Amino acid sequence: MNSSVDPCQNGLLSLDDALGRILGSLSPLEATEQVTLKQATGRIVAETLAAPFDLPPFTNSAMDGYALFSEGLRPGMGLSVIGKSMAGQPFEGRVKKGECVRIFTGAPLPEGADSVIMQEETLVTGNRLTLKRLPSKGENIRPAGGDVKKGEQLFTRGKRLNAADVGLLASLGHASITVFQRPRVGFFSTGDELRSLGKPLTPGAIYESNRYQLQSLLTALPVESTDLGQVPDRLEPLLQRLHEAGRNHDVILSTGGASVGEADLLEKALKRLGQLYLWKVAIKPGKPLLFGKLGKAWFFGLPGNPVSVHVTFSQIVRPALWKLAGASSFKPLRIQARCTHDLHKTPGRLEFQRGIVRVGENGEATVRGLAGQGSHQLKSLSQANCYIILPPESKGAKSGETVLVEPFTCLLTNDD
Repeated sequence: MNSSVDPCQNGLLSLDDALGRILGSLSPLEATEQVTLKQATGRIVAETLAAPFDLPPFTNSAMDGYALFSEGLRPGMGLSVIGKSMAGQPFEGRVKKGECVRIFTGAPLPEGADSVIMQEETLVTGNRLTLKRLPSKGENIRPAGGDVKKGEQLFTRGKRLNAADVGLLASLGHASITVFQRPRVGFFSTGDELRSLGKPLTPGAIYESNRYQLQSLLTALPVESTDLGQVPDRLEPLLQRLHEAGRNHDVILSTGGASVGEADLLEKALKRLGQLYLWKVAIKPGKPLLFGKLGKAWFFGLPGNPVSVHVTFSQIVRPALWKLAGASSFKPLRIQARCTHDLHKTPGRLEFQRGIVRVGENGEATVRGLAGQGSHQLKSLSQANCYIILPPESKGAKSGETVLVEPFTCLLTNDD
């Protein structure tokens, strides 16, 4: 990234421009490690994996019933039941015409059989079975390799492992997997007004909330996070904290001190110790965001207001951390939703309003904005399950109009 131009003298950057510059300057951390499957959920795959064998490894029954050879069967024909095949205890012989084998779900299909008829479609007397209908060839069987073929590529570098992925790996005998090491993230807050939880509030003081919010946001990512505490609004303590953090972390996050007031010292500190690449993004809330570098550590200076912290983390820091962690994709889910109430906005910046999105029985998504859209108002953020994204030129939206919505999670509750 070109740092010859002072970013503090430039105008506001659009979110796309700022994010493009940030992501363009980052490269995934290449260090890898082996983890067990029990440690693998949420981690990023660092190798291309192929299946070592077919899955399922043998043709088996999809039903409880009877395995038989379908050719030449006639309505009402009787068959001899010559044995049974159970999961883990296969029938050892061969099925011939006029014969069948009692079989259970998941059990290997006996040699000679080509179909399974459900037990409900048969009559059995002793060792004699009568068909209520004629099965077709291949009915109710799961062919070997029907799920995964030997040598088939399963995962490529950059895949984030979920529960189903871990199950698939286990079914193919993988006890461990090579993943990227997690970026080390240190975070702290600045501000003389902040008080630790449990301490009495003095006039003009507030309880610290940003570090707790950041810790919660970071737990959903494949990173190792360290709470570096609070720093007063003085340049020397800030310089010392940044210098120490830059030696031991891949990423440093701070909250507060990124604006233009007399006590907002991050710009000065970052210029003295490292490089400042960009400052101020045309979003609301979250405009005063800094990005730069301290030695080998990337630095993000987030605003001090708690909703601004949430917005800048979700829109800028999170995709940056995903890239550093080695993920191949890190775009959020965004959908169209119909407004149920008017939304108000002043043209100028891309705006992230808090809202509640619903999906009706007809599959239509609707959204309503919440009261309390100030960047200091955490209650509405706590109540919300999405951001309503309004473009810079927008003056809001009327009830019935369609807007872009970014759900916080894929789980939408019925809570109001």
